Amino acid sequence: MKRLRALFACILLTAAALTAGGCSDPAEKRTLVILGAWTDGEEKPFVEVLRSIGKRTGLTYVYKGTRSLRETLVAQLQAGAPPDMAILNSPGDAAEFALAGDAYPLPEKVSGAAVPPWAPTVTVENEQGEARTRAYWAPVRVDLKSLVWSRGKPAGQATSERPWCLGLGSGATSGWPGTDWIEDLLLQQMGDTEYERWATGGMAWKETAPAWRKWAELIADGKGDLGTEGLNSSFERLPDGRRGLLKSGRCDYEHQGSFIRRHYDDEVPPVLPTPTARFLGLKSAEADGAYEVSGDMAAVFRPSAAAWDLLGRLTSRQAREDWVKAAPAGERPFFPGTPVGGTPQSGSTLAVQKLIDGSRQICMDASDAMPPTLRDAFYRAVLEFLGAGDKKKVLPGLLDQLEAERKLQEKENAFVLDDLCDSPAAAP
Repeated sequence: MKRLRALFACILLTAAALTAGGCSDPAEKRTLVILGAWTDGEEKPFVEVLRSIGKRTGLTYVYKGTRSLRETLVAQLQAGAPPDMAILNSPGDAAEFALAGDAYPLPEKVSGAAVPPWAPTVTVENEQGEARTRAYWAPVRVDLKSLVWSRGKPAGQATSERPWCLGLGSGATSGWPGTDWIEDLLLQQMGDTEYERWATGGMAWKETAPAWRKWAELIADGKGDLGTEGLNSSFERLPDGRRGLLKSGRCDYEHQGSFIRRHYDDEVPPVLPTPTARFLGLKSAEADGAYEVSGDMAAVFRPSAAAWDLLGRLTSRQAREDWVKAAPAGERPFFPGTPVGGTPQSGSTLAVQKLIDGSRQICMDASDAMPPTLRDAFYRAVLEFLGAGDKKKVLPGLLDQLEAERKLQEKENAFVLDDLCDSPAAAP
């Protein structure tokens, strides 16, 4: 493993003295750089949080946002100039960086911030072949998926001619809104145990066929299907520059995570979420109370006392309160565990929080947790499936390709995450 724990002793010292400086930059008043995927204004509340932390510590924190997060981070690592911290939205990527020795394990003092299911442990071998199982990242913000958004509260599945908003375009990661559909349908059809088995490499892809067929059925209408429209559309931006697919006037229902509410906060009547299981009439799944979640996780790539101190502060109640105050009501973030109160909330935010509080089981987004090459193959398969005229005909071949990739990743021991579901009560 490259330089795997070359700074191990330094990290131990840092853990013992987070406020006393570390051996990589003792008491140094330098600028810490945080890399993340928030852009286009979404980063503003987080930047305010960093500014508030800076007032308390006397340090300077600079946030740099990019929509090509993984590619940017890899390039910086290759150049030997990593950020102090990266806010990653894929535990699969985070695990890969941990195994490569690029991300560092959390010291004991901040290890409690590694809340499941967003931060499962990873077993890494050092240069002497000694294996240690530790947490390498911690969630700073989370979102609920398994939701259908609409104006009002639909009683059941839509019956209008073209009900579904569908846009799979998202730069270098186009396809993820489609994988979200497949993952959610699998979770609702199979339950969390089988979902976790599939997401961690223990299930053949042919067993996922019912979810693909259900998705094809949902997006079909009397004029054909929404495939071409979905392939050529952004997941959030309309051709005229507005954001929020429900504003197009051509669709009535949108399957999307809780972050999408920021585009609809001022809509009248209000745009509100309904659990996918309830919307589609999947009674057994609704009773099961399982939801898919995603998260933004902080990992340290340049260890120092200041970096570990920042991670501890970002996951503290004080930072969460600052974040909530800095965000508009419709963009108020969600956090693991007890919600932060004290400021006005939009109706959609309150509705999402109520669903989080009432959930029995939450499961990490499956594709986010997969080895990156399998995740990318999943994205491509969804795009090809959506664009196919005869989806029934093309499906077996796509599942065979995904199964071949699963077996390859299994052979290479690339499935390192095996605990993707947990009770929300486990969060502090």
